[in-house]
Amino acid sequence: MSTLKRRNFLRAAVLGAGVTAFGNTFTPSALANPAQNGPSPYGPLQAADANGIELPAGFTSRIVARSRQKVAGYTWHDAPDGGAVFADGSGWIYVSNSEILLGGGASALKFDANGTVTGAYRVLSNTRVNCAGGATPWNTWLSCEEVDRGYVYECDPWGVKAAIRRPAMGQFKHEAAAADPVRKAVYLTEDVSDGCLYRFLPTTWGDLSAGKLQVLRAGTATSGSFTWADVPDVDGSPTATRNQVSGAKRFNGGEGLHYANDTAWFTTKGDNRLWQLNLTDNTYELAYDDSLVSPGSAPLTGVDNVTGTASGDLFVAEDGGNMEICVITPNDVVAPFLRINGQSSSEICGPAFTPAGNRLYFSSQRGTTGSTSAGITYEVTGPFRH
Repeated sequence: MSTLKRRNFLRAAVLGAGVTAFGNTFTPSALANPAQNGPSPYGPLQAADANGIELPAGFTSRIVARSRQKVAGYTWHDAPDGGAVFADGSGWIYVSNSEILLGGGASALKFDANGTVTGAYRVLSNTRVNCAGGATPWNTWLSCEEVDRGYVYECDPWGVKAAIRRPAMGQFKHEAAAADPVRKAVYLTEDVSDGCLYRFLPTTWGDLSAGKLQVLRAGTATSGSFTWADVPDVDGSPTATRNQVSGAKRFNGGEGLHYANDTAWFTTKGDNRLWQLNLTDNTYELAYDDSLVSPGSAPLTGVDNVTGTASGDLFVAEDGGNMEICVITPNDVVAPFLRINGQSSSEICGPAFTPAGNRLYFSSQRGTTGSTSAGITYEVTGPFRH
């Protein structure tokens, strides 16, 4: 059984038998080859729509916000980046970071059950280069600063409670975060060429004010086993967190991060890879590597944010390249899902699905002009696989 196929197998087992029972009986399969070119389960891309987006048949796009333009009376932020969706009664909220040096922070769009924008507002202010982050099971947004000795900020998607800085989660060039409720951990990527992968173990699950920061230790190979080791000095001064533990595994530019069903996936932009952590047996492997794709050229380059659906599909956004979001299926097939035309100086950020799984939100960070003031936030609706 391939490891990407295990996504569906894990999901079925968890739903049918419960996480604990399954965890006690799971026997890891042999490592699989990384995903390869193949036909998309959604079919080929059609001609670009009025928004310049090529989509499969049956899907439509719309623009929900533009940088420096009013949406529901609120001026949408520059350089929209990482994002997540939160259920809000019969509607939902999309939270989006702002990846600028001065001001940064994050904003939110509130939608009713019909998808109409009913509100927009700021949830985090006066921070620096807020790149990616992640949602928590207790419905907060973790916004990460991509600067040296940057912080993680915990934000209220409803904008009612003030955002809180979480120094116990470490000071380093943060990128993304993903919560694992089974092991009661939050995984964290680091966006430097010799970066590491971390996990934070809160003293009390649901409270990020205190806990233990650990770094992943492993060999130099692209697959094998791993362990975790405590980071002695989480503030990263005078020695950076990534240089405090002997044997910490290096990753070339950690980016997006997604957790589901006892597995964590994260991307590294320096080598165009998607990595897979199998958390039931503490092994890691490559789920995608653009240099190992055959036949033909790799469809996915400039790997960045990653998210997933209940079907086991992963959706990986490109930082540059030909501005695609690609799908990687549980059958180890990688193919374009959408492509944005006329925005070659931008990047795709913040892919996130609604709770129902039928709407996908994402942004083009610099839009058609290549300027941080030209960001565009989109919604795609259609028959996504569940």
